[in-house]
Amino acid sequence: MKEEKFICEGMDIPKDPFLDEFESVNELYYHDLPHWHQDKKLQFVTFRLADSLPQSKLEDFIQQKKDFLRFHPQPWDDETAILYYKKYGSNLEKWLDAGMGSCALKEPEIREIVNNAFYFFNEKKYILHSFVIMPNHVHVLVELLGENKINEILHSWKSFTANQINKKTGRSDKFWMRESFDRIIRDESHYKKVVSYITNNPRNLDANSYTLMMAKKKV
Repeated sequence: MKEEKFICEGMDIPKDPFLDEFESVNELYYHDLPHWHQDKKLQFVTFRLADSLPQSKLEDFIQQKKDFLRFHPQPWDDETAILYYKKYGSNLEKWLDAGMGSCALKEPEIREIVNNAFYFFNEKKYILHSFVIMPNHVHVLVELLGENKINEILHSWKSFTANQINKKTGRSDKFWMRESFDRIIRDESHYKKVVSYITNNPRNLDANSYTLMMAKKKV
């Protein structure tokens, strides 16, 4: 069944959780793509099931994205960020929302494993702002704490949940797609758009097929 959880109520967002254009961006390579990192920033993360996209389409998508990133290093201005989203973000989201693959996350007991993994280090390594667990993919808005890095957190989430899910279901195949996509939140406007997107992402789904944690804090 659908779960709506509210955390951090009454907390103010720190003064500078957004991309700092005057601070260097560290490139943390994890598998095929770079993941940009600045300490203590908000990140919007998407990762998906291994069978959620046709492999040929995915390989072409990743190569195009690599080419774009090579010629457009971060930090980006608003024009470049909008171009990136139109070329890669919106198309990817349409494919995911089409519900391809096994959609194993539509099962409540499978989503619960992912949900619990998110909360395990909440307010220790990061602060969860919002997330939605869709039938074949996940979106998370998370604020990093200390020197914790998004690629390490992603690896922890995916490795732990894949092992637990495979034990529970008797699966032996690959559960998550190897690559994940993330971006640093640029400003308050970007933050609000991401919160709105996460909240509205499952609007056409049955209430029992997704888990939503809604943000309840003002920006």
